[in-house]
Amino acid sequence: MSRLESFRQRFAGAGVYVFIAGTLLGLYALIGTGMVVYTHAATADRITANERDATLRAIATVLPRSLYDNDPLRDTRTLVEPKWLGTSTPEVVYRARRQGKPAAAVFSAVAPDGYGGPIRLLVAIAVDGKVLGVRVVSQQETPGLGDAIDASHSSWAMGFAGRRLGDPPLDRWKVKRDGGVFDQFTGATITPRAVVKAVKNTLLYYRAHKDELFGKHPHEVRPS
Repeated sequence: MSRLESFRQRFAGAGVYVFIAGTLLGLYALIGTGMVVYTHAATADRITANERDATLRAIATVLPRSLYDNDPLRDTRTLVEPKWLGTSTPEVVYRARRQGKPAAAVFSAVAPDGYGGPIRLLVAIAVDGKVLGVRVVSQQETPGLGDAIDASHSSWAMGFAGRRLGDPPLDRWKVKRDGGVFDQFTGATITPRAVVKAVKNTLLYYRAHKDELFGKHPHEVRPS
């Protein structure tokens, strides 16, 4: 056998090997992609249900179930550029009704000036403007100090329940150190100051947009 013929045979054998290897890799990739697609399809409904349950549990911490008989997750409004709520991105407000009449609104608000960064809140406001509850959804405050805003660490946030604009007067919606009525924490004033301001701003937003928020026809609410 000539050297040329031997080279051709080796090249052909290598080509077959490359072809087989490429085919197998393609097959494995196809199977892997199929498994990912199948897994996503099989778990999508479960993930959606879990997210819904988590949102309902969060809402339940600020909104008494006895106040409404609708599904707040389906009765929502998108707030466009709600700067009073501490953010420039669209936020969702969940509307609670009883026998078709407005009962309360649950806002996603942000205290942008927390000590450790933005603090996300849920603020529930009754139709008459009274705060039903405030809970921290996420925060990065100093453990043992600023994180006392979280209901899992103290009852501080529960002090907003029953308050409204005028109770206290608007100029006293501050921590005591600043001449207001709300407690601060020893060694941590910035955090509660940010939350008090965020709750006050949410009340101001609600007062300015109450009629739009509970309108019958869905549309985006823009700040005045």
